[in-house]
Amino acid sequence: MAKKDKDVRPIIKLKSTAGTGYTYVTRKNRRNDPDRLVLKKYDPKIRQHVEFREER
Repeated sequence: MAKKDKDVRPIIKLKSTAGTGYTYVTRKNRRNDPDRLVLKKYDPKIRQHVEFREER
C-alpha cells in the first residue's frame, strides 16, 4: 500500500475564500500541479461561485 506522504495523487481540501468555512475534498497530481491549487467552485452557503484554495 502506498504511503500518504509519497503519494503521487494525495487527497487535498479546498477551502472557500469567502470565509464560510465550506470545503471540498478532492485529489491532485503532484507531478502536474506542484503549486497550491486554486479553483472557482460553488459555495452553497452564500449561493455564489468563489475561489477555493488548497489548504494543507
